[in-house]
Amino acid sequence: MNIRALPRSWVIDASIAGVVTAIEVAGTYSSRHWHGNGQEHVSSFWYIPVFIGGLSLLARRRFPVEVLAVTLAMGLWGGRLNVWPVWLALIVAYFNAVVAKRRTAAIASAIIGVLVSAWPPWLIGAHGHTSAAEALWLLFWLTVLLSVAELFRVRSQRAAEIESRRAAEARRAASEQRLAIARDLHDVVAHNISVINVQAKTALHLMDRQPERAREALTAIHDVSRQALAELRSVLGVLRTSDGSGAPLAPSPGLDRLGELASGTAGIAVRVVTDGAPRPVPAGVDVAAYRIVQEALTNSVRHSGGRTAVVRLRYDPDALTVSVEDDGRGLATGPAVSGNGVAGMTERARALGGSLEAGPRPGGGFRVRAYLPAGGGS
Repeated sequence: MNIRALPRSWVIDASIAGVVTAIEVAGTYSSRHWHGNGQEHVSSFWYIPVFIGGLSLLARRRFPVEVLAVTLAMGLWGGRLNVWPVWLALIVAYFNAVVAKRRTAAIASAIIGVLVSAWPPWLIGAHGHTSAAEALWLLFWLTVLLSVAELFRVRSQRAAEIESRRAAEARRAASEQRLAIARDLHDVVAHNISVINVQAKTALHLMDRQPERAREALTAIHDVSRQALAELRSVLGVLRTSDGSGAPLAPSPGLDRLGELASGTAGIAVRVVTDGAPRPVPAGVDVAAYRIVQEALTNSVRHSGGRTAVVRLRYDPDALTVSVEDDGRGLATGPAVSGNGVAGMTERARALGGSLEAGPRPGGGFRVRAYLPAGGGS
């Protein structure tokens, strides 16, 4: 039989049962041989409770109460035969019952063991019967064993709870990571495909009349598609690892690439304005700000019909405020409101402890404003 193919719990139970039985057999033989003044003949009858009690431990995990009852009976039988090593199996079964949260059965077995061992109780201390000291000593050790087993159970339960919390935290972190990857994929695909779509329309419209401008549009398509592929490889590179924690294949975009984003957004003229002295912000804020601007510009290109957009960064001592305003017709009834665009931007801001507002401007157009706490540097 291949031991490696067996369940680990079964191997452990078999090992415990085998070791306990072996110790009891050796102890019984040594004890009876010593009491027999060197006589090597030992009755096989004495080994019956030893083998039954020891081998019953094979089922201790599935039937803790039943195994406790069997070992108690074998222990009391062995006690009558003066085969004291048989109590080792009872101790293991007693300990196992407490750990398995069968404390009532364990306490009942302790009481039964004391009463039967000292029966009849009114003769305790009489000549030829159990002495009071022996009865108290047995009760004391059973109480100690119960306390130790209970302490072990509490520690095991606490360790299991800690492990469960760690597993739940790992699942939560993995879920958050998957959500972040989904947002990145949405932002990358939505923005770059929108730019490519606008430039392709421009190229088709001007191909015959203004081939040079059509060439410029095709060149922009080439550049944007190359950038999109690089960002997609960066995002999908995380998914190639078994635990999703691998390093990306390219740096995540941040505020230092806003100029590149603004110039690469086709169909609308984008201007970047900075209020306050620019300073480093935490990496999460840096990436979130870039993605929010990217998604807001994508919505402006696809839905607003505007011609210009202003990206404004305001650096406060403890926060970064990002706003994107266009001069289009607004998105109040556009697909962006009911789709994933605004929802994704809001999730990014809230994940950092910030907030996001999106809606029509009083004078026309649409505004996205995100408040991102950024007290520390990157």
